Amino acid sequence: MLVRRLVALYSGLWLYGFSMAVMIRAGLGLDPWDVFHQGVAEHVPISFGLVTAVTGVVVLLLWIPLRQKPGLGTISNVIVIGISVDAGLWLLPDWESMPARIAAMLLAVVLNAAATVLYIGAGMGPGPRDGLMTGLVRRTGWSVRLIRTTIEVTVLVIGFVLGGSVGIGTVVYAFGIGPLIQLMIPLVNRHLPGFQEPHVTEPVLRPEPLAPQPDPAT
Repeated sequence: MLVRRLVALYSGLWLYGFSMAVMIRAGLGLDPWDVFHQGVAEHVPISFGLVTAVTGVVVLLLWIPLRQKPGLGTISNVIVIGISVDAGLWLLPDWESMPARIAAMLLAVVLNAAATVLYIGAGMGPGPRDGLMTGLVRRTGWSVRLIRTTIEVTVLVIGFVLGGSVGIGTVVYAFGIGPLIQLMIPLVNRHLPGFQEPHVTEPVLRPEPLAPQPDPAT
């Protein structure tokens, strides 16, 4: 079972990075974090993959005050995805025709969803960005929706200002990734039973226990 989880973890992480490279080469807009990575890469003399890895390390530092604990999957996320996206950008050409770019963009979103199900489903620790979200949810008591939206809008705006690519692909990713992940969970569970379903539950707010009241009969 451990071997199966490790294979799923590393194949998922590699596929995730490769899907990012496909999305970049399609040139029709990126997901919010990649808009940020691309915007930063426009201003520093390092590769897109290295920017992704460095961002992951910085986000991990934000885990410290949140008391989040990284796992093998967390550390692997920082390393493997950065290498994979640079390898994908080296291998893949720039597509000229619009039909090819649209097809590549759609394929990238599907691959990204499959990769997410694999690496989170392996249950060996969330990625730095997912862990930041879950840590903030736990510490603040705010909803997952509010925290995730706030984070992604923030990085999207910063990335756009820095020159990151925003377009129809950004919209397709935002609205398509959730339903695709939900669709793929049963398929993965069918072939790899025992995986953890990739989801984050809303925090449950429990009332404080009432102080004991004096017995009126005494």
